[in-house]
Amino acid sequence: MSNQDVPLDYVNSIVYDLQKAFWDERGKGARFRVTTVGRDYFRDRCLPRITSPDVETAISTIEQILKEEGIVASISHEVDGRLLHLRVQGCLHTQVEQRLVDKGVEPFTCIPANLVVLAIEETLDCPVELAEIKLEDGMCHLLLVLFESRPTFD
Repeated sequence: MSNQDVPLDYVNSIVYDLQKAFWDERGKGARFRVTTVGRDYFRDRCLPRITSPDVETAISTIEQILKEEGIVASISHEVDGRLLHLRVQGCLHTQVEQRLVDKGVEPFTCIPANLVVLAIEETLDCPVELAEIKLEDGMCHLLLVLFESRPTFD
């Protein structure tokens, strides 16, 4: 194996083909099968760096890691009760979502959003659902729903 970088266009074309095939097979149900994509990356690179169990820390840590690795330019957010609005700008994979939109397929997965969801669920034990992905002006606008904490039997 060489140390040569794999071209981003190649990677995104493969990711697009996989997502399109999954969409063709499952339709909107595909969204519920890809919510944990990125789990190993999260456990290896993100979870050890999350220092406190709160939404702000989870989001800022994920943003910092993804910026360091050149995956996104920025992640901004706004919390409105149980709704979490994320905006991901400069993502490596935006062209995948754009190709899906151009084919009439609603984007159904976002790796940065998955990492935020995993961070919140893991550190706060709070279920989260990615409810909506919209691509506008090259930026992903995501709507996540935060649910009550899971019951414990202490």
